[in-house]
Parts: sequence; structure tokens; C-alpha cells
Amino acid sequence: MFIRQSFTILSLFFFSLSLSAQKYSNEFLSIGVGARAQGMGNAIIASVDDVTAGVWNPAGLAQIDLDRGLQLGAMHSEWFGGVGKFDYLGLVFPISQGKRRLGISLIRFGIDEIPNTLSLYESDGTINFDNLREFSAADYAFLISYAQKLKSQRANISFGGNVKVVHRTIGPFATSWGFGLDLGLQYRLNKLSLGLVAKDITTTFNAWSFSFTDQEKEILEITNNEIPINSVEITNPQILLGLAYRFEFGQSSLQPEVNWIITTDGQRNTLISSAPFSFDPAIGMEYNYRGFLNLRGGMSQFQREKDFDGSEQLTLRPSIGLGFQLGALTIDYAFTDLGSQENTFSHVISAMLMIKPKE
Repeated sequence: MFIRQSFTILSLFFFSLSLSAQKYSNEFLSIGVGARAQGMGNAIIASVDDVTAGVWNPAGLAQIDLDRGLQLGAMHSEWFGGVGKFDYLGLVFPISQGKRRLGISLIRFGIDEIPNTLSLYESDGTINFDNLREFSAADYAFLISYAQKLKSQRANISFGGNVKVVHRTIGPFATSWGFGLDLGLQYRLNKLSLGLVAKDITTTFNAWSFSFTDQEKEILEITNNEIPINSVEITNPQILLGLAYRFEFGQSSLQPEVNWIITTDGQRNTLISSAPFSFDPAIGMEYNYRGFLNLRGGMSQFQREKDFDGSEQLTLRPSIGLGFQLGALTIDYAFTDLGSQENTFSHVISAMLMIKPKE
């Protein structure tokens, strides 16, 4: 039965590769949640074992110990000099007497207070700045995650999956709804951890609809702008592989992790760039002292950029972070950017609260 189900999933996966897709579709979901992950360059697929696993690798939810009970997670960050706001709220709780975990994740990435220049025009074509209005462009994602451990006497194996709903809006002009499915696996043997995630395995479809008034359409035509029509945006699958190993030194430990992000939507500007597969590495490291203090660093988004003189250089996204465990409360901080040429670094803060069951 398991082999038959795996064959079906792989068939759907490879069939979806043949469909046309847009590059960087739903890319806001790749930014990542949690300051721990951000501080490690988003190299967390193999080791994640808290509420944020619902976004990174749903199999990691099953690695949460039963005595840690219910977990709440929240994050806020601002990108591009405060223009873009990224927020996350997550919840995970045990079911079936603690043998399984169910998680819920909410994500919003938005740019607010965008001037609506279409409202500047009067009916006679003149411009009136008193008519200026503002709108927001925002992306939302709602994920329901399920995870459980597999029976194994030699290793700790868990698997999980996400059902996600994506909603995107551009003021009153455009809106879309999309649906997708992710699957994840984690394998742990002593100090070694392996992770595998297949995102959007059946492709994620975003159905766009547009709504313009007759006056707005007329303005678009006068200003030589195209009037958008209803369309479908397709997100191709991604494969993420992770390898982590924990070195212990008395009351402290050091855990490096390497991830590979394999995209299937065509040639991208990544370290290994080809079509249809492109390979992008992420490297992170976490030092833990006595279960209280965590120091982190990471590198990701390796890209080749050309200067005006034609020379090429390799750029990357660096990140650092730290975290504190204060009883049932965990507070994490990261300092990183999205790899932009302007180096607009951002501060990321997240918190996680454990609510343990009564004895």
C-alpha cells in the first residue's frame, strides 16, 4: 500500500512538471518564518522540530515531545526598509493521545499605503490630487498540517503533510485563490538528521480575477496600459533536501546543516543553474549552550551578478541570530536581508510559547 501511494505521488509530481508555470510564483512563501530559521540562512529542513515546522517541513511537527504540549508561535519582520511587512502566527497541538500532531499556520506578506494614481483623474481627464486614495497589496497563506512518527526500531522517522490555501489581493482591482499540497519526511539516527520536503507536489493553482470600473478601464487605455484579464498562475513543485549533524561538548552542542533547494520552473540565477532544474544551497549553524542560549549564522541565495564592466561576482545572503529559552517561552532574533543589491538588512523577531499539559 505504501509503495502504491508513493508511486501515485511521484506520478503526480512528474506530471506537474510538464505544465507551464510562472517563475517565482507565490515566492512570499519562500521567505521563511521564525527568526531561528532566518538566522541559519533558512537551512532548517532536517532539524526543525517546533511549531514553525508546519511551514518548513511538516514532518518536524511529529518530533515535538509530548511533554512540550501545545505550542504557539508568532513572528514579525519588515523588509525593504520597512516597506514590506511579513507576519506569521502558528499553533500545533497533539492528537490521538500524543501520537500525532496537528498544526495551523497563518502568513501575511503585504505592502500597505500604495497610492492609487487611477483615482487622480476627473471625468474630463484633469488631475485632482484631492482624489488620491491608498490601497494594499497583500499575500495570505493558510496551512493545515498533519504529522506522525513511523514505527522503526533503529531510527526516528516521521512524515507529515500540508494542505494550503493561498489568497492574494491587490487593492480592489485584483484577487486570487490558490490551493496546494506539501509532503515532508525526517529521518533521525543518533546525532544525524535528514530531511526531505516536496512542495506543491500537484502544482499550486492561483486563479486571478480582476475588477476595474469603466472609468478605470478608460484611464488605463488612455495611459497605454493593458487591462488585465482573468487568468491562472501555476506554481511548479520544489524539492528540498536537508542534512544536519549535532556535535556535543559537555553542556553545549554545535549543529551545522546544509539544505538544497531544487526548483523546477526553469533556469534561475542560482549556484547551479539549468533548465528545468536549478539548485540553490543554504548553509546554517547553531551553537547551543546549556539549553538556554543559541547563537546562529547562515548563508543562502547564492547568485552570480554582473558588473557594468562585464565581470561576474558571486553574491549571497548572510544572516546571524540568537535565541533565548526562558522557561516555556522562547525568544529568537535574526539580522538578515533578502539578498537585494541595496543590502537593506532587516530585523526579525519571533517568539514561541509552550503550554504543557497538567500532570
